[in-house]
Order: sequence, then structure tokens, then C-alpha cells
Amino acid sequence: MALKLKPLNEQVIVITGASSGIGLCTAESAAKQGAKVVLAARSAATLDEIVTRIRSAGGEAMAVECDVANRVQVQQVADTAVGQFGRIDTWVNNAGLAIYGRLEEVSDTDNHRLMDVNFWGVVNGSLTALPFLRANGGALINVGSEVSEAVAPMLGMYATTKHAVKGFTDALRIEVEQLDKAPVSITLIQPTAVNTPFDEHARNYMEKEPNLPTPMIDPQQVADAILGAATKPTRHVKVGMMSKVNTFAANNLPGVADRMSAKQVEKLQRDEPAQKPEGTLNIPGESGRIHGNHPQA
Repeated sequence: MALKLKPLNEQVIVITGASSGIGLCTAESAAKQGAKVVLAARSAATLDEIVTRIRSAGGEAMAVECDVANRVQVQQVADTAVGQFGRIDTWVNNAGLAIYGRLEEVSDTDNHRLMDVNFWGVVNGSLTALPFLRANGGALINVGSEVSEAVAPMLGMYATTKHAVKGFTDALRIEVEQLDKAPVSITLIQPTAVNTPFDEHARNYMEKEPNLPTPMIDPQQVADAILGAATKPTRHVKVGMMSKVNTFAANNLPGVADRMSAKQVEKLQRDEPAQKPEGTLNIPGESGRIHGNHPQA
């Protein structure tokens, strides 16, 4: 019997990385459609402002400060959600960061931190959420990237973490859906470049300010894909035409894909000196914005 997921207006949804970008867009969209939303991120002050805004508009939301690299804090998110709303129907592992820089230049410390957030954050969220999702049925949604299959120069370790997210998600899906026949849908979302503060938040080793390549898609497209997977079991979703093009090329025309990717280097830099090279790798961002500062988007 096919798994049937609840409509959004009957769901309790947990979203990590909910203080900006895709996570914030998804949280606000879910709340507008009647879901009870639990927003998790390191940016506590920003989360409180967002929750106040959602509640003022008639939605139901709560915030939990959390660094997804910390399994204890992730467990606290789950326990708080269940304590407040009684269950978890969908868990979205969205929190993620980037490092711009050549692989030989980036410090081991920064690389480990990126892996802790982007990969272990997904592992922590998934393994914490599963017992709650198994209990009543639900959806586990992991946000990967087109670089879960393709790669990009100057974003090499970011691509590595997203490859790891895909491998983990695919293996977990087989164990949970196929071996256990559990009532849980496991989805990988793979967006192309998205107009968010992704580059502003990144740790930057380049001399110039980082940028995102065009064409960028609007975060709402990714939020719609995530919420679609929350209501209809879905294996994976490539969001944006370039995600489909780049992953097809990486898998079927690798030499061409390498040359296409190499041409992106200039597009990944703005024509201005680096502003805040530390980014938000180790500190909360508190930007509270869905969209990035991209006039060309």
C-alpha cells in the first residue's frame, strides 16, 4: 500500500537553517498553508523575529536555537517540537554553508567544520527525526544540491559535503523504505544556484567577494519542491533547469562537464574586494533575509 502523507495544514514541520534563504522561505510558505512550523538555526534573535511575524499573520510557529553539528542540540529541537505540538510529520534538513577557495588553500579546521554542518548536520537531523517519523508516518527531506552529482571549482569541499549527503540519503532510503517498509518517505532535493545570501554567508579564501553563477532560481521554487515532497512521497527533485543540465552532463559527458564547470570560476567572484571573509561558518548570520544581494538574479 502506497504511503499517504498528510496535507500541509495538518502537519508539524521541523526546518533546520530556517533563519534565512531556502529554510526561511520554506518555513513562511508552510505556515501560510496552515502547517505548525518549528524553526531551528543558530541565529536566535532572528528566529524570534520570524516567529513573531508568522504568528502576527495568524500562523503557528516556534523557534529553537540549534547548531546542527551538535547532536544534543538537534535532539532538543525534536523534543521541543513534540513537547509543543505532540508529533513531527515532516523534518527538513536544510542547514548548510559554503567555503569559497581552492582545495589546497582551505584549512583543515574550516573543512572539518563545513563537513560537521553540511553532512553531519544532515545525519544528526535524520537519525534524530526517524523514530518520530516512524511512529506516525511522515517525510524526511534532505536538501542536497546539483553538486551532489556535479562539481564546481572554488566550491570543492562544499560539493564534497553534498555528494556525501546524497550517498547517505540514498542508503538510508533503502534501509528505511525497502528493508524496514517503514511509513517514511525520504527525499533528496537538488537545487541549482538559488538567489539567497549563500555567498554572503560563505567562508571566503578568495581575494574578491564571492558570487553565485547565473541563472539563479528564486528560493520559492525550492520551497515549493520541499513542501511538495512533504505531502507526496518523492525520491528526489532536481530544482531548476541548470540542475538537470549539470547533473546530466556530470553523469553522461564528464569531460564536457569539467570544461563547463571550469568556465564558472569568473562568475563565482564579484568585481570587488572580499568584505567579510570569515562569513558565518563559525558564527550566526542574523541576516534574516530570504534573498541575496544579487542584482543580476
